[in-house]
Amino acid sequence: MAFSISTLTSSFSSLSFSSQVSSKPQSLTISRAKSLSISQSVTKAPPLSVVASAAVATPPVESETLNLKKCVKSRLPGGFAAQTLIGTGRRKCAIARVVLQEGTGKVIINYRDAKEYLQGNPLWLQYIKVPLVTLGYETSYDVFVKAHGGGLSGQAQGISLGIARALLKVSEDHRRPLRKEGLLTRDSRAVERKKVGLKKARKAPQYSKR
Repeated sequence: MAFSISTLTSSFSSLSFSSQVSSKPQSLTISRAKSLSISQSVTKAPPLSVVASAAVATPPVESETLNLKKCVKSRLPGGFAAQTLIGTGRRKCAIARVVLQEGTGKVIINYRDAKEYLQGNPLWLQYIKVPLVTLGYETSYDVFVKAHGGGLSGQAQGISLGIARALLKVSEDHRRPLRKEGLLTRDSRAVERKKVGLKKARKAPQYSKR
């Protein structure tokens, strides 16, 4: 089939493109809602004023110590030095001044109960009781002690010597039974000093020949 150029040009010229594109932009209308003005009325509460009217309560241990201190001062007018039945005991670095008074067998050391002060140690408590038990005075005298220096063990043994010496002022007849039990002897044993060139008082370093 042979098409001529003239027929093609005539057919194309008959075609007419009449398509019109409307290029109008679409306008979007957004209706914004009016912002609501919320007026929040915040009422501030007044600050709470807490009034602490609680009295300062003293611990029971301190109150008990204060009561014992008042009791000792009322029982010993003029202090320890003004008493008649007094004895001084020493052991190691501890010094104990002991005063005896007729009573029920209480033992107060540095304004504290003896069991509390000596931490309930049965051996240390026994040191204190031995002089009174030897003469049968365990419930006849109250013992007031001022102790300082050393440790509790040394103080307990010093108190024992002080009680024995104070009992001699009650009666000179107490000397024999107290001496028999060895309660009037001052124990002079103490820790031996360290020596130069040794590790301790007598312990030497290991000997090496070479």
